[in-house]
Amino acid sequence: MSSQRFQALDVFRGLTICFMIIVNTGGDEYTFAPLLHANWHGFTPTDLVFPSFLFAVGNAMSFVLPKWESLPTSKVVLKILKRTFLIFLLGFLMYWFPFVDHTANGWVFRPFDHTRILGVLQRIGLCYGIASLMVYFLKPKWVFGITLFILVAYKWVMSAYGDFTLEGNAALKFDLWLMGPNHLYHGEGIAFDPEGVLSTFPAIGNVVFGYFAGLYIQQKGKTFEGLTHLLLAGAACITLAYFWDSSFPINKKLWTSSFVLYTVGIDLMIISAIIYLVDIRQKNKYAWFFETVGKNPLFIYLLSEVGVILMWTIKVGDVPLYRWIFLNVFSYLGHYWASLAFALWWMLTCWLAGWWMDKKKWYVRV
Repeated sequence: MSSQRFQALDVFRGLTICFMIIVNTGGDEYTFAPLLHANWHGFTPTDLVFPSFLFAVGNAMSFVLPKWESLPTSKVVLKILKRTFLIFLLGFLMYWFPFVDHTANGWVFRPFDHTRILGVLQRIGLCYGIASLMVYFLKPKWVFGITLFILVAYKWVMSAYGDFTLEGNAALKFDLWLMGPNHLYHGEGIAFDPEGVLSTFPAIGNVVFGYFAGLYIQQKGKTFEGLTHLLLAGAACITLAYFWDSSFPINKKLWTSSFVLYTVGIDLMIISAIIYLVDIRQKNKYAWFFETVGKNPLFIYLLSEVGVILMWTIKVGDVPLYRWIFLNVFSYLGHYWASLAFALWWMLTCWLAGWWMDKKKWYVRV
């Protein structure tokens, strides 16, 4: 394993986090279409961000697994469970933060019975934990077979127990039965969690396929043969996704099996392009920018989200700081460009934190 391969992964992770911050922090409701999620069925570049992070988690796992071989099984399992729990807990606390709301009667504690249980980091933690246990205890052919079974079974469950609408899908029914409406996301107009329990299962596929891609990259390294195979695998996944789309539509919010194949296919092509530029062509001039963020991906993501929450909580007069900055610094650019400029400003602010940490050699690992 060479440092170059890790560099390509850091660039991939950094690119993902930078784009994630941009799409999550538009300053205004007016946003360029590619920076919005698909309303329901369909796909936009923004829909690629989250599955790419899961793909990167699996890719990194392939480099860590050899280190586990010399450790006792109990210690490995404990490490996996501990990391899963910590990532899940960080995600849960982030959504609950700042734990109080400002009302006409002053600050009021946010009750636990109205907290969102699942979310982005929670899904990352669960997918990491399940995929790690699979690849540690099972042979690769079994890991691959179980993953395909999950994707097919998810399609059957979604078809048998509901439809593919927002109100009638089986994932929503299961989450409502398990957690109730008060613990779900309400950003879709109803109680519906795009990171719910049932739809987390197919997301394991993004981690597993990222893991297998990482193994292959280590075996073939920076060769044209290896990159050709990765590109062909990516094209095959995208083609299969398009065929499957006719009966199981590509849908990020339901995390359909066709969505898994489609995003894995694109990620295989993106990481192939990065390896080609960074490793084969040695075009490293701008790689450091994304590599800086890729070395501390979880911390930078948390910083970006907590910072936004604080900006919405802190008031300048009667206006949230988030809105005040947009109106007084960026709004003169016009709605769409101002929104993009605000998002770029916040991404660069978080990047500076990552750059400073990299200079200090501070790398946060959970």
